[in-house]
Amino acid sequence: MMRLPVSFRPHALLVATGCLLASALTPSSEAVSAESTTLDQSHGQVVRLFWKKEEIYDHNRQTVTLTGGARAQRGDMTVDADRLVGYLRPKKKPAGATTTDDGGATGGGDDMELYRVEAFGHVHIYNLQNQGWGDHGLYDVDKDVVLMTGKAMKFTTPRQLMTARDLVEYHPHTRVSVGWGDATVNTSDGKRITADILQAIELSDAQKAANRASQTAEAGKSKSGNLDRAYGWGHLVIRTERQTATGDRGVYLAGPELARLIGHVRVTQGQNQNNGSQAIVNMKTGVSHMLSGSSDPVQGLIVPNETGK
Repeated sequence: MMRLPVSFRPHALLVATGCLLASALTPSSEAVSAESTTLDQSHGQVVRLFWKKEEIYDHNRQTVTLTGGARAQRGDMTVDADRLVGYLRPKKKPAGATTTDDGGATGGGDDMELYRVEAFGHVHIYNLQNQGWGDHGLYDVDKDVVLMTGKAMKFTTPRQLMTARDLVEYHPHTRVSVGWGDATVNTSDGKRITADILQAIELSDAQKAANRASQTAEAGKSKSGNLDRAYGWGHLVIRTERQTATGDRGVYLAGPELARLIGHVRVTQGQNQNNGSQAIVNMKTGVSHMLSGSSDPVQGLIVPNETGK
């Protein structure tokens, strides 16, 4: 095991001070006070690291491994796992910086920076509103993107849940989550959207403020939480309590509760069914506008109510 070199610590763009964690992975007041002053990275905020057991620095691979339960924090984004591996690189030398006698550079040109964090075992990645769970996770600091894989993988926002078989990708800055392989989004108002690949885009802060200003509290309860829209590719299915719409691909707009589907479209309500190449479906009213393609006509099956019902 090799400890981080002393020359690395004062200029590091991550906090690496051997902080012990409480059982809940919450740093104690002593640990927080032990943190050294750090510099912001050229592309964003400081990354702080905490761990329980070992800190292993690999000079050849330029990695630092934290074991026994570890945490990485950057802004409001937190990564918790059994083991974390941080990937390091020399920070780019600022324009006009001069090399010092000890091999460093004025302005920290030879400082190291953390550009990627890989998490293994009981991975929990979260910010102030959203949370993700998986067996393996990767946080790309440069791109500000989180990738999660493993069994029982899921990602939640205050009023919706995304699950996927192969991979969940989350972009905190743009509030975009992508599920790969049997991806599903369940909203709190009873809608379920599934596809081979599913991209869910959350409302921006400005959109949320506009919605609060224009909607009554009662009306707000019927909305799909923070979901703005969702795009699906491959075996797209959108379900409500009364209606199911399927297609090869499409988009669902949560505000007006409208879906546009393309390719082998089928809309069913009870025993009634309509088929076409394209459709615009109002998931609130149940009204569907079926459109034919260049060669495929619109087809429908209408089952009349039985007498007395």
